[in-house]
Amino acid sequence: MLRRCPRCGIVTAMAQVKRLYRSRSDRVFMGVCGGLSDYFGIDPILVRVLAVVSLFAVGTGLITYVLLWLFVPEEPREES
Repeated sequence: MLRRCPRCGIVTAMAQVKRLYRSRSDRVFMGVCGGLSDYFGIDPILVRVLAVVSLFAVGTGLITYVLLWLFVPEEPREES
């Protein structure tokens, strides 16, 4: 995205801010793992496997998942 300075008129490129959202399209249950896979650029199956492993191995997986579900906003709808 380009931006023009109102004072001097120089055009500069603006960096896109990467945001974490719950996925609308790649969701099995509430879109948390799909959103994490989009954010980190990895396969959603890997994120889901890691979530299940953390659920049973560490025991904090369920609490983490619920907190992410509550506090991470859903992906905005694309305007057509």
